Amino acid sequence: MTLAPAPTPLAARIDAVLAGFVDGQRLLWPDEDLRPMLDSLRRFILSGGKRLRPAFCYWAWRGTAAPAERADDQRAVTAGAALELFHCFALIHDDLIDDGTRRRGAPSLHEEFAAAHARHGWRGDARAFGRNTALLCGDLCAMWAEELLAGCPVEPVRLGQARRLFAVMRTEAVAGEYLEVVAQAMADFGPGAPARAARVVQLKTGRYSVVRPLQIGATLAGAPDAVLDGLAAYGEPLGEAFQLRDDVLGVFGDPARTGKSTLDDLRQGKPTQLLAEAYARADVRSRAVLSAHVGDPQLDEPGARLVREVVAGSGALAAVEERIAAARAESLRALDFLDLAPDARQALAGLAEFVASRSA
Repeated sequence: MTLAPAPTPLAARIDAVLAGFVDGQRLLWPDEDLRPMLDSLRRFILSGGKRLRPAFCYWAWRGTAAPAERADDQRAVTAGAALELFHCFALIHDDLIDDGTRRRGAPSLHEEFAAAHARHGWRGDARAFGRNTALLCGDLCAMWAEELLAGCPVEPVRLGQARRLFAVMRTEAVAGEYLEVVAQAMADFGPGAPARAARVVQLKTGRYSVVRPLQIGATLAGAPDAVLDGLAAYGEPLGEAFQLRDDVLGVFGDPARTGKSTLDDLRQGKPTQLLAEAYARADVRSRAVLSAHVGDPQLDEPGARLVREVVAGSGALAAVEERIAAARAESLRALDFLDLAPDARQALAGLAEFVASRSA
């Protein structure tokens, strides 16, 4: 059975912290001209999402905190909210880089601002206005994330260690995004493509989605380095499973559930491990189908259907599903070696199952 990624009470508490923080920021800037941007950004931040990163942070904290500290978990909730703000930054900028049209079942933020420009009949390029405004919103989320974490109610030594991990996570995420941009520009699905795709997964998704949230939570609980290493052993394969599942959903998912188009990744020729496997396994005829449609900015649904047939027929989809299952198993084995509170162990096991089998 697939478990929910974050218990409703935890998700609600994360949202309450986010709403309180953003509303406080809006009060600091009462300028009428700023109101539309801040209102749109507030809606985006609170528009749902799985709240996975806060969940990993929270359960790592709870699993490693001393029993006497567990009653006061606000530090873990605050840190989780900061991680969610950083995730919003990453989503906004990712949509800008990929020219993604939809996010969480609604137009992406740059599309929303472009539509507002056109609706008002303002001067200039509506799409440029949308991109520029969304870029600023993403930057704002990144700065707010650091500000929120800095106010985490924990002793200075632990907070300093958590902020250093947070800084490393930011750099890793940007490095992974850059490597993906380079790989996409190279448009090379040759023998080296799977290794490049794996490195992108590790930096862009695995570390910032799973490993660093775990380690930040445990650091706030005062966990030693050995525990942080153990959490990384659990988190690294799970981060890989997370991204591989994302790659599968990006091509085969149901847009009504994922909130994203299944054409975007293919139109961009995104260098995923799924596509790298398909190119490696395809015969001459199937490779010609991939070459004709992957990376075509005008790709339509019939063309995408042909690509899906090649990906599935070549065995690439099955191979990626096998790797997801193996990564989940590796993660759960590592979890067995961690000394954690029982409720946290159960929650982290449930998160592993969810990450590997999710449909959204």
